[in-house]
Amino acid sequence: MSLRRCSRTACGRSAMNTLTYVYADQTAVLGPLATYAEPHAYDLCDIHSERLSAPRGWEVLRLASDKSSRGPSSDDLLALADAVREAGRPPERPAPIHSADDPQRGEKRGHLRVLTSD
Repeated sequence: MSLRRCSRTACGRSAMNTLTYVYADQTAVLGPLATYAEPHAYDLCDIHSERLSAPRGWEVLRLASDKSSRGPSSDDLLALADAVREAGRPPERPAPIHSADDPQRGEKRGHLRVLTSD
């Protein structure tokens, strides 16, 4: 059950969908309840979602929501695991760049040289 309530005045039902407006395309997009409440989006209950109408000349785009799967999908979890693995890897060390004019002086990194003691 959602803790967020419908944005419509005097409606105390739980929000089930989120409505956003794409002003440039004159489109109202109604989709599944967003993960976080956004200041420029409206959370609507099922009844107000069904009754939704848009201004004349606007298109209403209704994104299907799968009511049976609430929460992250297996693809979301795999992507998260890959991101954690990537962040946990130690940074790669660049290969040493040897000076072409004097290979005995040591390795060169950018404008600095590392001198080896013989």
